[in-house]
Amino acid sequence: MTGPFFFGYGSLVNRATHDYADAHRARIGGWRRAWRHVEGRQVAFLTAVPAPDAFIDGLIAHVPGGDWAALDMREHAYARVLTDAVEHGIMGAPEIHIYHAPADMHRPATRMRPVLLSYVDVVVQGYLREFGADGVARFFETTDGWDAPMKNDRAAPLYPRHQRLTAEETALVDEWLARLGVRPE
Repeated sequence: MTGPFFFGYGSLVNRATHDYADAHRARIGGWRRAWRHVEGRQVAFLTAVPAPDAFIDGLIAHVPGGDWAALDMREHAYARVLTDAVEHGIMGAPEIHIYHAPADMHRPATRMRPVLLSYVDVVVQGYLREFGADGVARFFETTDGWDAPMKNDRAAPLYPRHQRLTAEETALVDEWLARLGVRPE
């Protein structure tokens, strides 16, 4: 495989949110996820935060035509950095980047900038499809910021790439949020 790849750890794990056909399961070392508010965004999103002894699951996908422009636009509130700490099953040693908001670019979510439940739903659906129930557990366990305010927008999703969940998927999300003491409002 030639050309660059990127590591997705949030909604990009849900293949229904994009058309990157050349995507592969992967694991990255040295990072955790966190729910954070990034300037220029109206709601909180996931970002990767450095964590030396941590690992997170995700997907790597080939950047179409090696052209970063569309992906950089989608991830406009983040910095893109090269990483070599990715475990994957593809041949060779491709160039892999991860998007994240550096510490000086993000803040905790607030009631004015909450986490959207429709976004959580999309991410969990992706992890369930790619990594099963154990992958969902790892997602919740390797993500910080569950004390953030969460807006229940399921009836009228605000997340632009929202997906319809099955009753079982919805119950799984709700069960995990209850375990963590999260009460979407």
